[in-house]
Order: sequence, then C-alpha cells, then structure tokens
Amino acid sequence: QVQLVESGGGLVQAGGSLRLSCAASGSPLKNYHMGWFRQAPGKEREFVSAISWGSSRIYYADAVKDRFTISRENARNTVYLQMISLKPEDTAVYYCAAAPRGIQRWPLAKPEEYDYWGQGTQVNVSP
Repeated sequence: QVQLVESGGGLVQAGGSLRLSCAASGSPLKNYHMGWFRQAPGKEREFVSAISWGSSRIYYADAVKDRFTISRENARNTVYLQMISLKPEDTAVYYCAAAPRGIQRWPLAKPEEYDYWGQGTQVNVSP
C-alpha cells in the first residue's frame, strides 16, 4: 500500500507557474503508474495527466496540453506536475493518484482506475 502527499499548491496570477509534487511512501513508486486529477467546486473530478511507471507513456487532458508537464523520479519516490501559463479555469484541488503498474488501460484517465489517492493541494489562479 502506498501513501501519497501532494504539495506545492497556492495562489498565483493568471499567466504564472506552479510546480506540484506528490511524495509517495510505504511502497516504491516504481510499482505504480501515476496520475494527476483536479476537482473544482461543484464539478466532477477530472483527469489532468498520467505517466507510466517508467515514464515511457505520458498523457494529458486537452485542456492542459502544452502548458502542463508531468514527470517522476522513482529514486526520490516523487511525481511532479509543472504548470505554466496558468488560467483562472485551472483553479481546483489537485490530487495525485497511483494505479498498479500491471494495469494497461491507457491513458488511465478514469478515477476508478486508481487505487490510492492523496489528500489534494489547492491551486488558485486569479485573473
């Protein structure tokens, strides 16, 4: 079982940047594919990005493509989400999630495909 803790959220002006981190403990990160999701008030949780255990597969939602970059350092048990050119519509709680590396249902864009979730980190983008 893996525990996930997100960090790096905050308040930023439109056009700004943030880097989110997701630290894993309890089980090596290399055992999992990882995803980032977000949830805005009154909306369903939505897929942002996913990365395979060895970084060979990477996927993005259309809304964040070319602005967000997912990466991972298995040796540090950490996954990152670099966000640039942020927009007010990016405001949400961002969650990282882990799916066992045996799963091959790419792009792993559905919340139900993940077994473990962090508590989330708030990102607020002002106009």
